Amino acid sequence: MKTITINENQKGLLFQNGRFVKLLGTGKYYCFGGREIEVLAVEEPLYSSRASLDILLKKTEIARQTTVVEVADQQLALHFVDGKFCSALSKGKYAFWNGLQQHRFQLVDISSPLVSPEVPDYIFEMLPASFYTKVQVAEYQKARLYFNQKLERVLDAGTYYFWKNNIRIDVSFVDIRLTQMNITGQEILIRDKVSLRINFVCTYRITDYVKVLTEIDDYAEQLHVAVQLAMREYVGKQTLDEILENKEQISAYVLARCREKAAAFYLEIADGGVKDIILPGEIRDIMNTVLVAEKRAQANVITRREEVASTRSLLNTAKLMDENQTLLRLKEMEYIERICENVGNISLNGTGDILTQLSSLLKGRAS
Repeated sequence: MKTITINENQKGLLFQNGRFVKLLGTGKYYCFGGREIEVLAVEEPLYSSRASLDILLKKTEIARQTTVVEVADQQLALHFVDGKFCSALSKGKYAFWNGLQQHRFQLVDISSPLVSPEVPDYIFEMLPASFYTKVQVAEYQKARLYFNQKLERVLDAGTYYFWKNNIRIDVSFVDIRLTQMNITGQEILIRDKVSLRINFVCTYRITDYVKVLTEIDDYAEQLHVAVQLAMREYVGKQTLDEILENKEQISAYVLARCREKAAAFYLEIADGGVKDIILPGEIRDIMNTVLVAEKRAQANVITRREEVASTRSLLNTAKLMDENQTLLRLKEMEYIERICENVGNISLNGTGDILTQLSSLLKGRAS
């Protein structure tokens, strides 16, 4: 004989020689003569390893004490216990004990990947990832949503959930920010038969997020080629001097040509311009030599101009002193002051004032 105790949070199933007999409540029971008792927790779904759920539910006492939910194909049952989400149930038949807990179920159609608005988003954070696909679109992105490789719609920034079923879900992202393209090292033969390397930069953004993928093969490469051709078309007709003097005209021409073609690529060209013009080594040396010669000539012109101005100033000063003796005497006193600052001792003999003797001394030395 075997003793079985069933607690308050348990139920018992009595079997006689493998056949279900009845439901047992709380208490102590004895097993003998082919009797077996299977103890079940009331917090768990009704399940027996000895009898199917349909057989158990045929008993009125079990059917009265349980809540039953049946989930069909392409359905999902959201299970709430005492008003709180507990789990999700896939296809099948389930029974839960009443009494200690209140069970509620929300049946959801998952034949389409689209989630009904009645399903709150917080549910997905508690569901296994095998039930759904999560898509996150950043603020600077758009997302193309495909069902079975057919475009469904374009997603804006946000978080989206889709049911997993027999429909394949694909998502491709598009950056909607202003994008910079650098076209570097373009070697172009100009009219002077000189090969230049030109670097160009332009910024653009996508205008049609669907057609840019379905109707254009590699829009970035096509824009790159369009810029190259526009530069070759303009620069090839110019001389070196014209190119160096009219750098802004190159930018304006290339930008205008690219904007004409941008609509066909479903792009908008925001801005662009020549970044660098790189000359061949020998041409660069010649240009440097010419520049040095020009600057040296300018320096010589400035020097001569200053010398002429200085001579003219001296001539004007001499004329003023010749016409005005007082000014001449003041100038003499200025020079005497400068000399005295640099001379330690001066010996004077004879008659006359000091200033007259110093003036005579200076005149004598000058002669």
